[in-house]
Amino acid sequence: MFEQFRRVANFYFLIIFLVQLIIDTPTSPVTSGLPLFFVITVTAIKQGYEDWLRHKADNAVNKCPVHVVQHGKVIRKQSRKLRVGDVVFVKEDETFPCDLILLSSSRDDGTCYVTTASLDGESSHKTYYAVQDTKAYRTEKEVDSIHATIECEQPQPDLYKFVGRINIYMDSDPVARPLGSENLLLRGATLKNTEYIYAVAIYTGMETKMALNYQSKCQKRSAVEKSMNAYLVVYLCILISKAIINTALKYMWQADPNRDEPWYNQRTESERQRHIVIRAFTDFLAFMVLFNYIIPVSMYVTVEMQKFLGSYFIVWDDEMLDEELGERAVVNTSDLNEELGQVEYVFTDKTGTLTENNMEFIECCVDGHVYVPNIICNGQVMTGAGGMDMIDSSPGPDAREREELFFRALCLCHTVQVKEEETVDGIKQGIHQGKSTSFYISSSPDEVALVEGMKGLGFTYLRLKDSHMEILNREDEVERFELLEVLTFDSVRRRMSVIVRDSRGERYLFCKGADSAIFPRVISGKVEQVRARVEHNAVEGLRTLCVAYRPLSPEQYQEVCHQLSGAKLALQDRDKRLAEAYDQIEKDLILLGATAVEDRLQEKAADTIESLHKAGIKVWVLTGDKMETAAATCYASKLFHRNTQILELTTKRTEEQSLHDVLFDLSRTVLRQHGTMTRDNFSSLSGDCTDFGLIIDGATLSAVMRPDQEDSNSGNYKEIFLEICRNCSAVLCCRMAPLQKAQIVKLIKASKEHPITLAIGDGANDVSMILEAHVGIGIMGKEGRQAVRNSDYAIPKFKHLKKMLLVHGHYYYIRISELVQYFFYKNVCFIFPQFLYQFFCGFSQQPLYDTAYLTLYNISFTSLPILLYSLIEQHINMDILKKDPTLYRDIAKNSLLQWSTFIYWTVLGVYDAIVMFFGAYFLFDNTTFTSNGQLMTTNTQMMFGNWTFGTLVFTVLVFTVTLKLALDTHYWTWINHFVIWGSLIFFVVFSLLWGGIIWPFLNYQRMYYVFMQMLSSGPAWLSIILLITASLLPDVVKKVIWRALWPTTTERIQSADKLYKGQLSEFTPLASLHASSKTGNYRRGSGNQGNAQNPRRSEPLNTKVMFTRWQRTQDYCTFTPLLRFTDGSRYPRRGHAYSGAGPETAV
Repeated sequence: MFEQFRRVANFYFLIIFLVQLIIDTPTSPVTSGLPLFFVITVTAIKQGYEDWLRHKADNAVNKCPVHVVQHGKVIRKQSRKLRVGDVVFVKEDETFPCDLILLSSSRDDGTCYVTTASLDGESSHKTYYAVQDTKAYRTEKEVDSIHATIECEQPQPDLYKFVGRINIYMDSDPVARPLGSENLLLRGATLKNTEYIYAVAIYTGMETKMALNYQSKCQKRSAVEKSMNAYLVVYLCILISKAIINTALKYMWQADPNRDEPWYNQRTESERQRHIVIRAFTDFLAFMVLFNYIIPVSMYVTVEMQKFLGSYFIVWDDEMLDEELGERAVVNTSDLNEELGQVEYVFTDKTGTLTENNMEFIECCVDGHVYVPNIICNGQVMTGAGGMDMIDSSPGPDAREREELFFRALCLCHTVQVKEEETVDGIKQGIHQGKSTSFYISSSPDEVALVEGMKGLGFTYLRLKDSHMEILNREDEVERFELLEVLTFDSVRRRMSVIVRDSRGERYLFCKGADSAIFPRVISGKVEQVRARVEHNAVEGLRTLCVAYRPLSPEQYQEVCHQLSGAKLALQDRDKRLAEAYDQIEKDLILLGATAVEDRLQEKAADTIESLHKAGIKVWVLTGDKMETAAATCYASKLFHRNTQILELTTKRTEEQSLHDVLFDLSRTVLRQHGTMTRDNFSSLSGDCTDFGLIIDGATLSAVMRPDQEDSNSGNYKEIFLEICRNCSAVLCCRMAPLQKAQIVKLIKASKEHPITLAIGDGANDVSMILEAHVGIGIMGKEGRQAVRNSDYAIPKFKHLKKMLLVHGHYYYIRISELVQYFFYKNVCFIFPQFLYQFFCGFSQQPLYDTAYLTLYNISFTSLPILLYSLIEQHINMDILKKDPTLYRDIAKNSLLQWSTFIYWTVLGVYDAIVMFFGAYFLFDNTTFTSNGQLMTTNTQMMFGNWTFGTLVFTVLVFTVTLKLALDTHYWTWINHFVIWGSLIFFVVFSLLWGGIIWPFLNYQRMYYVFMQMLSSGPAWLSIILLITASLLPDVVKKVIWRALWPTTTERIQSADKLYKGQLSEFTPLASLHASSKTGNYRRGSGNQGNAQNPRRSEPLNTKVMFTRWQRTQDYCTFTPLLRFTDGSRYPRRGHAYSGAGPETAV
């Protein structure tokens, strides 16, 4: 209950309900208590069902049987009874019941294979390693005889980080061994391709990493929710003002002794004895209760249901299904559906997001000579074609030695695992038979591509067995290298290394990584030749890595072991100490060469980016790749065009000029062209206008974000940088660390325009920016599921972002904006007559409506139509939204929830309420007494009374607000008809039953026969129709006039679509359709977006507009003129030929 009443609206209605119970109020406590009970019950049922599912899942896990080693035997116990220190026996395909340290396995080398799909979604097999000193213990008795203690860090949720140490007590002094994430088996992961393992429990229950990851992410709030809360504050102020005004007027009215205590409304004795301040405060609370329905209690539950149910349309969308992956879109949070329609900046990763992350080895360069795979004859690399510089068929001894050393380096410097055997048609196949390279397994697609490429060049990596790596050379000889150390890759160092010992006992350090991480550490080698080839490949859009080595003498190796051992055994700052050790080890390298791997652009990635640009969304690419490679991808994806003027803010340029000078030069360049133009007039520039693109690298960004405080000119670097970015159509940030990606997003979020941002990526290095952005989207890629797990939405491919934003986002924003405005409108219509009525009842707090109507208005009579509208309304055909991204601009900057729109809906509600109240009032203006003493109107021959008057107003109210929604509906289905007309029928049937039966449980029968008596009067029927028409007419007339004179682009397309009966998606609108609209000049661009209005309208339509139909035959296409909009002609005429047009033009 505490969680329920943390919501302001729920707490407010609880207070109102308590006030009704405590003091004498004009309405029954049921009128507030029942809606509140309904809202809380619906939410509680939803949350209770979810809690029951969690309870079932908890029981299934807690009572799951687990095998534990005790006293040399394996026994069974429930998983909830596991304790830290228990030795657990796990068989193949079983799930780990808690976090475990691997002691031994059925495999000779002490490794095991694990899938962590339930944790991070990765279905590939990962390799974990047993403690070196315990991997030989493979029976229950041997494992039970181990005497050891484990020291480890406090439980923390990072799945990929663990620091610990195991002290094994032998006959001599204890032996300390480091423990890392490679030894930790996580709860929820599954054992694969390993018969069994023994492991010791270190974290159980809620201390496991999986349980710690149950914690919810920071709550994100959409712009619509913020607007809704602001409107609530305004209406709360209106409510308080109404209560104060009526309280003051009541006491002014009662100042006349003749009106103080009428015979029909006398005070009680206790009321007379109260102090006037107490009486005034009590009256104020009573008026608050009377008018409290202006705050729509059911709006919150309706919005919650709309978001929850609406999210399924994303999941069910077959166009967002990737058949290759078998994956659909995933909604991790439904609270941000409408935010998808407000995105102004998209920050995207490159590798795996814009590209396939399906690496293909293209070439390698050794000492300036280029090699391509699969050109081998009799063990020799043959001369290539197409101008490629290949090694001679009879290379010299030195060249041949360097070449083979390079190939061996790539076969050894990796973390690739080999799936040793696979059964095909009952026959075991493997790497030795030269079968498919799908046998290689690695978390890095680059490494798999490199190992496969080396196989094409004659060197095949076979396996890692007993700490020895085996490769097959060109002569079909197996070479064995002892793997001594692995210096793992990280995104900060941007390199990895291995230390191996060959059969002659010589030790080598092989290192591969980004050119920026290798070249500064090289002391010899053909650096310039390799650098030239790396730059050439980067321009071609290829991913490049450099390879180097360093021979290690016995003394140097001992020093390396000492440095690594001390760092690995540290329990505090282990990562920092390891980084320092790696930095000392990976130096004085000898350059061998470089590799080039191709990562193809994803299908329709370029089309998606182009559509986002047309929609007015600025796209930034944030990548860790080198500048040339990333720039080539940007050109291929149409982020940059050939006429784009590239502005560089890179380390190379800041070495030539100071950062201050470079920033001001770039600022002058863009401002000289663009000046202080707004978003709209920038987007309308002619095609001759310069299109700017900015490239910035990570080092320069650090200088911009954290300038030297001693520099007096550095204080405004961020502002200058932002000003440059605002005037660029696209930005590329390369050499970005993960935290820098988040810094960029945060910088844009905090800018003075406060734009809505979206971040999209597929890897763990994208998580920080996904969490930072207003909307985070994960790609179901090949780099694990960390991004998917931490995102608000997940999609299979980047191309699905187009429909996610331009269609689903557009629809969700339109729907929920209409829902919010409509709720406030219908409640103004509902409660303002109650306010007016107080002027005619002496401010006696007499309610205008019956208790049943007060209770059911928001729950039953008017809630279902707007809920259905907000789920299925399509104001424009879905195909048109996809084909015309510029329509996305019509809803930019929260345009449908601007204060001007809010005021219009409020004024419209006040107008309708006045028409309803005074229209009904004048019907009762002329009254006479009947023979039986009843008061009857002369105009309508209807019994006159308070409840008859209130029922008439309420009837007009229900029909008006429901028909208003019907008039605003563009997409009609049988469900709309059923709900809208069904709601009206339900109201009529309920009123007939409520007033047609004497209900024994009621203390009063004031509504008996009122509704039926009202409907028995013919003039009353006419009055109801006239009042409904008078209420709706101004809004209809206003819309007709505005559509005729100042139509928005959306309204133009709606009109054309209706004319062609929903077939407009088959036509191609010419660019001139948007030419006369302020929102229609949609050239790629940016600028100040703060001038977006709701919705922005054009000047009177006077530009010729023509539609053409595409007709495809076997050999050609024809374009047939169908219609046009001309000067003074609002609607097109079928068959009116385009002036000057000749016969059909064949193409």
